[in-house]
Amino acid sequence: MTYHYHDESIVKSLPEDTIFVFGSNMAGTHAGGAAKTALLHFGAMKGVGRGWAGQSFAIPTMNEHLQQMPLSQIQHYIDDFKIYTKNHPKSKYFITSVGCGVAGYKVEEIAPMFKGISHNVIFPVSFRPFVEKALPKLTQHFLQAIFSDSVIFAANAEETVDTLDLTENEKSAAKIILNTQIYPTDSNGRDRTFEIQDIMHVLQGKVFEFEHSAEDALMFGGAILALLELYNINEKDFADVWLGQREISPPRAANRSKK
Repeated sequence: MTYHYHDESIVKSLPEDTIFVFGSNMAGTHAGGAAKTALLHFGAMKGVGRGWAGQSFAIPTMNEHLQQMPLSQIQHYIDDFKIYTKNHPKSKYFITSVGCGVAGYKVEEIAPMFKGISHNVIFPVSFRPFVEKALPKLTQHFLQAIFSDSVIFAANAEETVDTLDLTENEKSAAKIILNTQIYPTDSNGRDRTFEIQDIMHVLQGKVFEFEHSAEDALMFGGAILALLELYNINEKDFADVWLGQREISPPRAANRSKK
């Protein structure tokens, strides 16, 4: 099943037929992240933490005490939303990274819950591997094909990826990694510079020799951070695969409780 995707940039307006879908708390405080955007620009109402309001739709991911909900409960609200999209096919639904900001869940924990939803939705691009194609296994060939100057710094990364000797699933994953907003801030507006610098410090001289400018290093490291988060791995895992010492299977797209 193929869906439409957005690049996770902050939006302040959408076509009249498109609903802004965001993660909320049951108290309906809408104080930060996508919830605040919904309040300021899409008609969300204070005190309404669930369902439709104005040009928005709230999916609860935190309770009335602003505490994280268990995944099983979030699944219940997402299932309700699936029914809503099916019963209102004339509207489109712009889905933000529900539950992946203030609520603290990871994309691989939330995105699979949306599998099987109607076609009238627009997902954040980071959800793609979990609602559509399966992520490929991480191999030395895959990593070394993506993490090269000619790909990372290409004027059009997607077109460059299409020319690589990779499977379709590998190309899909590569595009997700390269399009994930990390540097200078991620899609939630968080500064990730120190994390990226740590990654490059760990890998420099041990995995590869990076001899470009500091800003280029941050762009390169940002792409690596996007991969680490997509696969839920660390720098040592990356190094092992890069050096051909092992391969890593993709994370299981299963609903599980947060530990």
